[in-house]
Amino acid sequence: MKTESLAGRVHLEDLHFEHKRWISELEFFKTELQFFRARLEEIATRYTSNEVMKELEHFQNIFYIEGNAIDVLIHDVNQHEHGLAQYAEEHPIAIDHVLFEDHKPLRDRIERNRLMMNEMKRDYQRYLAKWMYKL
Repeated sequence: MKTESLAGRVHLEDLHFEHKRWISELEFFKTELQFFRARLEEIATRYTSNEVMKELEHFQNIFYIEGNAIDVLIHDVNQHEHGLAQYAEEHPIAIDHVLFEDHKPLRDRIERNRLMMNEMKRDYQRYLAKWMYKL
């Protein structure tokens, strides 16, 4: 991976590396959401109280919203990657010498999603500890 950059401009391979890392992370988050949904189903079969169901519905909604947000991010990363690949295909000789605009806005969105996902996981773990492991 090259690290040389000039005023917010980076090499193609640096952008490509970051895209691959993001897609991997986002796919992992999607897998986690599937697991979290399965755990909610277990709670739904054990408890029927309004308090439990209210929190359960809250997490169902959060998981749905987060799943959609992840899908949008994956789409946007793939679109950016496609644009870079197209440029590389059209300019194969110059590609090693060209610096591209850094994708800071996309990086910021990924970071915000990461922070939100981590906060949601902490809240969800507290919920599970409260109801899943209750004797």
